[in-house]
Order: sequence, then structure tokens, then C-alpha cells
Amino acid sequence: MNFGEGAVNAYVDGLKMLARRELSEKQVRQRLARRGHDEGEIDRAVVRLKAERAIDDARVAAAIARTETSIKRRGKLRVSRQIESAGISRSVARQAIDDVFDELDPHALLEASLAKRLRGNRPIADDREFQRLYRYLVGQGFGADEVLRVLRARSVK
Repeated sequence: MNFGEGAVNAYVDGLKMLARRELSEKQVRQRLARRGHDEGEIDRAVVRLKAERAIDDARVAAAIARTETSIKRRGKLRVSRQIESAGISRSVARQAIDDVFDELDPHALLEASLAKRLRGNRPIADDREFQRLYRYLVGQGFGADEVLRVLRARSVK
């Protein structure tokens, strides 16, 4: 494969990007294009970066899944959307999510997300707060039935 000066520059730019954080192949391609590299240079650079395992979508998907669950306390659906928005295929996303959620207690994750939002273990004061929390937790990727069950347990009777 001919690796001309433009492709070397694209490769070096790609390495610099990847040194700062994990990026998917799609993200690297988009960023290199924004920097003005032509499609052929980008293709050659990406092939080389993948061969050297600098780009690995499965590794990126796992990193996103771990961050979304452990730091941001998000549910499966939201984690899946985040991974797919990085341009990673559904099959790779599903495998990463399964691996991460096999190590987690989804109920405990939901409880932790609710406790963070409520700033502790206080009960839910009224219907308005209940509805607001419901929308928030469903938006964070938790299943509607599980959210209702947890919120009802926390509501003032």
C-alpha cells in the first residue's frame, strides 16, 4: 500500500486524537475529514490504525458502556444509544452492553441514579416530583416498569 505524505499526516493526526481519548472508526474518520484530509488519505490512515489496534470499536464500546454506567449511572437503553451515536454497530454495542451489565445489578444502578437525583434517600414528596423523576429515569435508559416500581416504593403514601 502506498503511504504518501498526506496519508502519513492523516495517520499522525489520527494517532494524536487517539492519544487523548478512545474514538471509534467513524469518529476518527469524521475528525480527519474536518481537518481537511482527503478520503483516500483517511482510508489508508484508518487501515493502518486498525492494523495497529489503535482503533478498536469493541474496546471503545466497552469504555463507553463502563463510563455511562459507573459514572453517569445510566440504563441499558441510554448506554446503547450513546454507543451507537459513536458510530459503532449494533452487534458490537450489544456485546459491550451485555458484558458490562453482566457485572452489574441493574436494580442497584437504578436506585443509585434515583438517589443521586434526589440527593439522598428521602421520599418523593408529590405527584409532580414523581412524574419529573419518572421522565428523568426513563430518559436515562431505564425500563418504564422498573422505574415505576422503584418510584412507587419511594413515594409518600
